Amino acid sequence: MSKGREAAGGGAAAVLLRYLREQNRPYSAQDAFGNLQREHGLGKTAVVKALEQLAQQGRIREKVYGKQKIYFADQEQLPAASDAELRGLDGEIAARTAQLQALQQSCRQMEAELKDLNGSMTTPEIASEIEALTKDCASYTEKLERIKSATNHVTPEEKEKVCREQQLYSREWRRRKRMASDLLDAILEGYPKSKKEFFEEVGIETDEDHGVVLPAT
Repeated sequence: MSKGREAAGGGAAAVLLRYLREQNRPYSAQDAFGNLQREHGLGKTAVVKALEQLAQQGRIREKVYGKQKIYFADQEQLPAASDAELRGLDGEIAARTAQLQALQQSCRQMEAELKDLNGSMTTPEIASEIEALTKDCASYTEKLERIKSATNHVTPEEKEKVCREQQLYSREWRRRKRMASDLLDAILEGYPKSKKEFFEEVGIETDEDHGVVLPAT
C-alpha cells in the first residue's frame, strides 16, 4: 500500500513537472488540478503534495501571493532558445500584439454600438410613442377644425380698432393719473400729516393698492 502511494505521488510529480515546463506559465494548485484531473485522473490532494515536493526539491519555483501559492517552471532548468526560436517568438509576439489591438478596436466599436442601442427606444416604446402622437394629432386636428368653423372670429380691422382704442385709453389714463398726482402733491405741501394718512382720511385708493399696472405703450 505504501509503495503504491509513493508510485502514485511520483507519477503526479512527473506529470506536473512536464506540464509546467511545456506550458511555461504560472499555475495555482487549483488551476493545475482543474487542467489535469480529467486526462490523468489526479486528485487535488495529490496535486498539492506533488507541487510542494517539486518546489522543495528545487525542480520548480514557488511564489506566495497572500493566501495563494503560484507554481511555475524554473527558467534556469529549461533549455536555452536558439536565435531562430527567439526570432520565431518575436514574430509570434508581434502577431499576437496586432491581433490583440484588432480585438480591442473591435470591442470598442461594439461597446459604442451597444451604448447607442441602449440609448435608443425599443420597438414597444416606439409603438407606444407613435400611438400617443397619433392621438395628439387627432386632438389638435379636431381643435383646429372647431376654430375654423367658429363664427366669432375677429377680423383684422376689428383687431386694429381695439388696439387703437386701448392705446388711447392708456394715454388718457396716464394723463389723468399725472394730473391727480400733481394736485395731491400741491395739497400735501400744506397738510400736516403724512401722505398715507391723508389718503386714508380722504378715502383715496391708488392703482398700487389694487395691484393695477398701466399697460405698456
